[in-house]
Amino acid sequence: MKASKLWLAGTMLLAPLLLVSCDSDTRNLIANLPKDQNVLFWTIEQRDAAFRAMEKLVDYNEIKASDNPVALTQGDPITLDMDIDNYMKEQRTAGLLIIQDGKIRMEKYGLDYSKEGRWTSFSVAKSFTSTLVGAAIKDGYIKSINDKVSDYIAGLKGSVYDDVTVEQLLTMTSGVAWNEDYEDPKSDVAVFINHEAEDDLDVTVSYMRNLKREAPAGEKWVYKTGETNLIGVLVSEATGKTLSNYLTEKVWQPYGMESEAVWMTGSTGHEIAGCCISATLHDYARFGMFVMNGALVDGKAIVPDDWIANATTKRADINIEGRGYGYQWWTNDDGSYAAQGIFGQGIFIDPKRNLIIASNSNWPRAAAADGGGEAREKFYKTVQTAIDTESQSSS
Repeated sequence: MKASKLWLAGTMLLAPLLLVSCDSDTRNLIANLPKDQNVLFWTIEQRDAAFRAMEKLVDYNEIKASDNPVALTQGDPITLDMDIDNYMKEQRTAGLLIIQDGKIRMEKYGLDYSKEGRWTSFSVAKSFTSTLVGAAIKDGYIKSINDKVSDYIAGLKGSVYDDVTVEQLLTMTSGVAWNEDYEDPKSDVAVFINHEAEDDLDVTVSYMRNLKREAPAGEKWVYKTGETNLIGVLVSEATGKTLSNYLTEKVWQPYGMESEAVWMTGSTGHEIAGCCISATLHDYARFGMFVMNGALVDGKAIVPDDWIANATTKRADINIEGRGYGYQWWTNDDGSYAAQGIFGQGIFIDPKRNLIIASNSNWPRAAAADGGGEAREKFYKTVQTAIDTESQSSS
């Protein structure tokens, strides 16, 4: 993620004045201003300050709020067989929201964060981008997920992506070689954000068109943030709209999101589709409700009838028992699925229990190498068990 705003250039010179005159989040950001442009290598303190205020560091497009937000009403508190405060401390959780049967069962905050604030999503945004593909198919902008990617992105013609379909991008089975190691400064995911684009090309297209094939298209799953960025370019090219405007038009305003959100943009002005929506915890949860209930607006789906079912069930084997990958969603064999981002962001959806769990965190390491992911999965199962126990007791 590139910090390109001119705001950065003069901040340190003005810091003494700003520390007095700005709000607490801005003061904290100034006090912990990242010196490296890449979020993967910031300190914990820098991330604590920046994740709630990314729009002060980078360029973005607005996602406009609804005039008629969906109400989130209070339900009975849920009782969990665990120490929730200790869990949040270990996860370094900024916000945790459990919604079941459309009502709030638990809502807790940490890291001096509150429900009014935004928090950046990282790869949770991938699931938003996937939903926009479904909307673009429904609207007739994209003919089929079997179309070739280069049919929509002219800059990819003549590249390895001539052989890749839209569906293979969605499932990350393109067979194109890519390194997503968040702790390797030479990995693709670390260096491609600083790539200088060729003339008249989106920066992601400019980088990705030079990659090589490692397997036949459709045969090998490898997680690739760069390819979700390509999906975003594809949607924008097909619709003639920015992702932010299309998300506003199809979801944010008509469904009823309460607060304005922002979507960070790269060096050539396109939204970073594989990352970087910043929204409130309540609106992340609302998006989970929107998808779980069929992506309906006024009783009509904004995506094809089979889209949600196909997107949220295993389309690719990720070599983890009981889990898989759909159309930019992580899937579980029990029917639940999740949007997940580095450093502990997530929207967990369990249709069988009518359950949504939205969480914002700042794990010590990006990819849960210290066990954060396993602890979060255990937490999800604890919530599921509590709901099952309630159901058995009331029957």
